[in-house]
Amino acid sequence: MATIEVKNLNNQSVGTIELSEEVFGAEVNEELLWEAVRHYTAAQRSGTHQTKGRGDVSGSGRKLWKQKGTGRARIGSVRSPVWRHGGTVHGPQVRSYAWTMPRKKLKAALRSALAAKFRDNELVVVDGFELQAVKTNQLRKALNGLQVVKSALLVDGRTDNHNLELSARNLANVELLAAHEVHPYHLLRYQQIVLSRPALEKLQQAASARRANEGAA
Repeated sequence: MATIEVKNLNNQSVGTIELSEEVFGAEVNEELLWEAVRHYTAAQRSGTHQTKGRGDVSGSGRKLWKQKGTGRARIGSVRSPVWRHGGTVHGPQVRSYAWTMPRKKLKAALRSALAAKFRDNELVVVDGFELQAVKTNQLRKALNGLQVVKSALLVDGRTDNHNLELSARNLANVELLAAHEVHPYHLLRYQQIVLSRPALEKLQQAASARRANEGAA
């Protein structure tokens, strides 16, 4: 079973933790990762585009001239699509682009993303994100000490870590998420992943296929 070193924010080793072979030893399925990213980005689309049909544009519905005898083309309304300022035919309407991805496939994508980060040595585990005060500079120095200098995703097991939340929000190319909010898209978007020990345990549990099968049963 694979293990990973656990450090504190001073870059001092405080032990190791065993990693689930089922999760971090999983085969990386690139096609499934592509599908998971597409699933996430589709849900982010606003879908607020809308054109006006002939029933939405302004203008009278009165017939402008009689049907026959004028030598002119037949016309029923100034709101007709063939007229200037008329309605649009088959234009885009407000819609949702979100679609449902099967839970088992999403869990498999999460395992693939975690395994890929572990394989590429882009995973850092810390004992915790306990900051004594709201200090962005202090958090930046801690990340530099951990050699986290590129884009990074911070994952905490707590949802009420006020000091960490305020300290991280002004760091460029750094995002903070709770463990239950992590999607495979987030793991692939950032170069390095920094997990607290509780967050790692929660992610391992969430990505476990065995847990999904037990829930289905």
